Amino acid sequence: MTIRYPNGKKYVPAQQTGNRQKTNLSFSNRGKTLEDELNETNDYYLANDLAVIHKKPVPIQIVHVKYPARSAAVITEAYFRSPSTTDYNGVWNGKYIDFEAKETKNRTSFPLQNIHEHQVDHMKKVTEQDGIAFLLLKFTSLDRYFMLSFEYFEKKWERMLAGGRKSITLSEVEELSIEISPGFNPRLDYLAALDSLLKKPETETIERQENL
Repeated sequence: MTIRYPNGKKYVPAQQTGNRQKTNLSFSNRGKTLEDELNETNDYYLANDLAVIHKKPVPIQIVHVKYPARSAAVITEAYFRSPSTTDYNGVWNGKYIDFEAKETKNRTSFPLQNIHEHQVDHMKKVTEQDGIAFLLLKFTSLDRYFMLSFEYFEKKWERMLAGGRKSITLSEVEELSIEISPGFNPRLDYLAALDSLLKKPETETIERQENL
């Protein structure tokens, strides 16, 4: 099936660009994508009444369907109705949270080209309404996970727009983020990381902002 963006550009799934890892059935977690891990985590949160967080559905306009059999229909071409915003949103402890999840095989930095301008604009609007926006980053080659608040990410985005580097170095990610250690159940307890992020002393936040 061919799926296209609103501007007509062809959509290339992550597994075709080499970003998606192959599933290895010999190990329960190896080979799982960040999306798989987050979906499992969100199911755990929901089942245990900890939060209601879901992956956002992507609106698609079907334009061509084939019927190889009377009882079967195959979608061969479709378009995204509108640009996607972020991957996940929901409610936790009375707070609205909204975040983008990204993987990179790069071992030394996170390329900012992995994020789109309309996603940045969306997260900015969320924070302006007192919602909580952040990014969950997975360095697949290192098997390391980080939560980066939108506040810190935006500084690096603005640096790029001003002609600076087009990525966030791993050392910057380590400095500005909260690292998440994967576990069994939940797989990625990012709400614990978010709780720690929100409890950081105001003085520490100010010092970090000054050093950005």
